[in-house]
Amino acid sequence: MKVLIVGGSGFLGSELVRRATALGHPTAATWATRPPGGGTGQDTGGSPTATGATWYPLDLRDPGRIEDVLAASDPHVIVNATSGGSDWPVTAEGPVRLAMAAAEHGSRLVHVSSDAVFSGARVHYDESCPPDPLTPYGAAKAAAETGIGCVYPRAVVARTSLIIGDRRSHHVRLVHDLAAGARDGALFTDDVRCPVHVADLARALLELAFSDAGGVRHLAGDDAVSRYELGLLVARRDGLDASRLTPALRAGSACPGALDVRLDCRATLRELSVPLRGARRFLPAGP
Repeated sequence: MKVLIVGGSGFLGSELVRRATALGHPTAATWATRPPGGGTGQDTGGSPTATGATWYPLDLRDPGRIEDVLAASDPHVIVNATSGGSDWPVTAEGPVRLAMAAAEHGSRLVHVSSDAVFSGARVHYDESCPPDPLTPYGAAKAAAETGIGCVYPRAVVARTSLIIGDRRSHHVRLVHDLAAGARDGALFTDDVRCPVHVADLARALLELAFSDAGGVRHLAGDDAVSRYELGLLVARRDGLDASRLTPALRAGSACPGALDVRLDCRATLRELSVPLRGARRFLPAGP
């Protein structure tokens, strides 16, 4: 089954590419600003690379280019793992353009969304909860969800939380920088999420892609931890000096966003064979 990973050069995207190719699926992938392998990208207009995938440059703001990539790669399934931050044309509008093209092409689509679509007012959120974002990023993600639901109702919208793995993860890299004194800052004790391991998430996304599922799904770990506790777990695993990590409160600070957001994944997990480990399980103590 042919697979297209949109945003394949990113942290989650590269794990999706690795896993899809390991499973033996003919795999294509796209990049926007960072070509695979750190090259210039001048020779990645549809050529196989050492990753085992065929790569294409893609700007989700360009509907013509989206159609060209789908025509060239001819995917049965598409997983959109792009991350455009609060850039509205990329994060809100781009996935809707992709969904329209996927529907026209007859490809299944799994779009990766975020727990940032929620305000935290109710803390626990299952798949039926409507978005109520507080930040521009959350608003862009929520708009993409709504647009995809309108133009391609059979698509999967998979909300997830903090994605953890090695230092390619933004959250892990932050802990290393703080512990090394390479940057100033604090980790909030009242900012709670349900982190997920990148390998678990990639497996779950591909399982959804190869299923008949549609609509909203939640994919997060089963441990609710604060950013500070997550930092301590990363430091312990990686042998860092945890005393360099400073705890603080997000409430009342200048940092916008939700405080406590916990994705309830029970309905989705009943459909999957993939376990989604909690942070206390996938970040064990080092020797």
